[in-house]
Amino acid sequence: MLLNLVLLILGFVLLIRGADYFVDGASALANRMCIPPIIIGLTVVAMGTSAPEAAVSISSALHGSNAIAIGNVVGSNIANIFLILGLTAIFTTLTVQKNTIRYEIPFVGIITILLCWLGASFGVISRASAFVLLGLFVAFLGYLFAISRNTECDTSNIKHMSAVKIILCIVLGLVALVLGSNITVSAACDIARYIGVSERVIGLTIIALGTSLPELVTSVIAARHGESDIAIGNIVGSNIFNILFVLGIAGVILPIPFNPAFLFDGIMAILAVALLWLCTVRHGRMGYKSGILFVLIYIAYLVYLVIGK
Repeated sequence: MLLNLVLLILGFVLLIRGADYFVDGASALANRMCIPPIIIGLTVVAMGTSAPEAAVSISSALHGSNAIAIGNVVGSNIANIFLILGLTAIFTTLTVQKNTIRYEIPFVGIITILLCWLGASFGVISRASAFVLLGLFVAFLGYLFAISRNTECDTSNIKHMSAVKIILCIVLGLVALVLGSNITVSAACDIARYIGVSERVIGLTIIALGTSLPELVTSVIAARHGESDIAIGNIVGSNIFNILFVLGIAGVILPIPFNPAFLFDGIMAILAVALLWLCTVRHGRMGYKSGILFVLIYIAYLVYLVIGK
């Protein structure tokens, strides 16, 4: 038990330091290559911080535990919006670009609805469905490439960092994030088992929360550094990446059974996207009041999982 507590602390330290380096490197990369920070957030940062979800879900598919793949992804997506964006907004007001409000956030809602429909209609995410998800992921990357080409370069606020240092920051930061996440999840699961929490609740809460820790730390630190685009892009991009790429790859490896109980979680994920859009569509920003509301909803969701499951 004591060893697990020490490992838990070590995992958090790696997450925080890794996020610091990763955000600095990603921000410098955006400026050096004249790529909008929102694009970096939606791609490099989102995919990097979603590495734990990818590792857990793909590994689950390889070992035949496919139900974990959906639970991990849906649970992480709910945590990403309600908990992570909620906490980030409490620390600092998040500014959201019009493009993100008009296209990217609604796209997250559409693919979440699609996932629920596929699961509820067929009872499984088949290989055909998985290829549809992967096809949408390729289309999304094409959309990002198109808008990045149409964005003018602003060189007025370039962060001076050598190419070698940028690469080191991104790679070392990502390694620390993934390693820290793995250590934290493992220690948290051992502690939960020690105090008698069921395996199912562990999967729906601790594993989903644990694999979302990189997004949490990265978003908070990015926001505190004044990089709201990276913070928002990280969460929106991670949710897209989780559904389209992670479940797409897992479903291609082996069809994923869709437990009817996951439909409630899917509805919660849709609600999270809808509330995010409603809170940002009018003024283009998310403040502490919305952040508090999101965190309270997430706490209520966790209470339901623990009591209801």
